[in-house]
Amino acid sequence: MLLYLSTWAEIGQFLERSRTIVIPIGSNEQHGPTGLLGTDWMCPEIIACQAQKSADILIAPTFNIGMAQHHIGFPGTISLRPSTFIAAIGDWVHSLVAHGFEKILLLNGHGGNVASIEAAFSELYAEASFARRPAGFALKLCNWWDLEGVGELAKEQFPTGHGIHATPSEIAVTQWAYPEAIKTADYSPQIAPWGPIREAFDFRARHVDGRMGSDPAQASPDKGRDLVMMAARGLIQEVEAFSSEPMPTPYARGSGV
Repeated sequence: MLLYLSTWAEIGQFLERSRTIVIPIGSNEQHGPTGLLGTDWMCPEIIACQAQKSADILIAPTFNIGMAQHHIGFPGTISLRPSTFIAAIGDWVHSLVAHGFEKILLLNGHGGNVASIEAAFSELYAEASFARRPAGFALKLCNWWDLEGVGELAKEQFPTGHGIHATPSEIAVTQWAYPEAIKTADYSPQIAPWGPIREAFDFRARHVDGRMGSDPAQASPDKGRDLVMMAARGLIQEVEAFSSEPMPTPYARGSGV
């Protein structure tokens, strides 16, 4: 079930049977000469939309701008400051909790988001902890490449040249979903070098074409389809397990717990 294609009444009905929602979250940033700028938000969105076709899962609109300042040296990248990103996540969570959602799972597609997402979670939990009240919600971060079976499949498909940015696995996912947007290029070297990630000027100097340790030429729509199906099954499992976790019972003030 897609929130943005639903009415408010339909969301109210969904809340009667589930208090869990999935938010695809990513980034709009360069992905080398052939990777689409939307790759990091498109991958979790593609996987989440596939998962909801065979399970009663509610998918929120995609949070498609993340923390990508180190890619600003490449045209088309859009980034939020970590502080802005953290504040925006907080507003999304507060909005959903106000309607009765208790379990909010962020399906992430950009490694550069992880630290800020975890910081956002800490800020949200701290609001409740310092007020000595239950938060009333639980938050979970899942990177799509960490879903059950996905990492193993990617290693099998791409034993060399997978890398960590503009990877053949993420590009394969977008190729499957958007075959009309497949790009090609001659890579030199075939497998890109990699190094530390700092600020934008340093990143562009180290990674001239935007890739990090990857050979995206190995990507194909068929490989992307297999990755999406594996990830969709893994997401359904994650949502079911998360939804079944009991919400904590408030402890008594002064109990020493």
